[in-house]
Amino acid sequence: MLAQRIQVADQFEDRLFPAELVQRVPAGYVYVREWLLSKYGTATPRQFYVPEDRISVEIQPIWGNFPEAIRALTAGEEAKKQPLGQLLGKTRWPWTPSDNVETQITFLTYLANSLVVAVLSVIGTLLSSSLVAYGLTRIHWKGRETLFTVILATMMIPFPVLMVPLYSVFRTLGWLGTLMPLWVPAWFAGAFNIFLLRQFFLTIPENLTDAARIDGCSEFAIYLRIMLPLAKPALAVVALFQFLFAWNDFLAPMIFLTEPDTFTMALGLQQYQSQHGGSEWHLLMAAALLLVLPIVILFFFTQKTFIQGISTTGMKG
Repeated sequence: MLAQRIQVADQFEDRLFPAELVQRVPAGYVYVREWLLSKYGTATPRQFYVPEDRISVEIQPIWGNFPEAIRALTAGEEAKKQPLGQLLGKTRWPWTPSDNVETQITFLTYLANSLVVAVLSVIGTLLSSSLVAYGLTRIHWKGRETLFTVILATMMIPFPVLMVPLYSVFRTLGWLGTLMPLWVPAWFAGAFNIFLLRQFFLTIPENLTDAARIDGCSEFAIYLRIMLPLAKPALAVVALFQFLFAWNDFLAPMIFLTEPDTFTMALGLQQYQSQHGGSEWHLLMAAALLLVLPIVILFFFTQKTFIQGISTTGMKG
């Protein structure tokens, strides 16, 4: 009784198939590939119908998607019958562009926006923080230690406290919906970066700057020709930290960016995942790789300088 009768829609003839086939055919209309039909006496694909009352309780369909399963099982068998040229033509190589990349998601636009924000933020941070750190270490003026203490105190102010004031300022300036709110604040120096560069500048002997002043160098020339070249390890650390912060920032883009064309990688990836319910994992994984890859490459080329800057910051000599 394990065999079930299946009606074949071919000249209204009946055929008897073994139970192993019936177990794999769900109730309803399914398409079976040519090789399976020819195995049981038919030469072309047919459309089968299995009445639900014919399927006993003991024999339940175990494949929810029978045609795809058959296609996977017969991939090797069909490959042997096809010429090599046809197989290579149907093969999707890793460098073959996907149809969904340009039509469903603009990951390249998000990547370009993130690069613009990160690079401009790094440039602004290096210039502004190094200038402030130089003024706090090499120029003697009254109240510089007090100002440095106030700068350190600002590190205790969290970003959520500044969200509403910054939003009001950027709205007044007309910057909402652009990338400027993400990189312009970096040009006003950060407390942590100032602290890190100041501690490194203190390790550079003052005899060098004093000798340069005697030779007639201006303060800006001393800063540009002496301090910056000697502070390359610390500058590399600051650049890497700022790049990581700007690249991975999610809260600021979510607040200040309103147009999809201006989304950064982190925000665009989250928006795409929320819209599609995480169904297209291949695109999400590719975007995640793009999100991580620049950071890995940057650290790979700057790891020696980065470790040197961390280990020597704050040490005299």
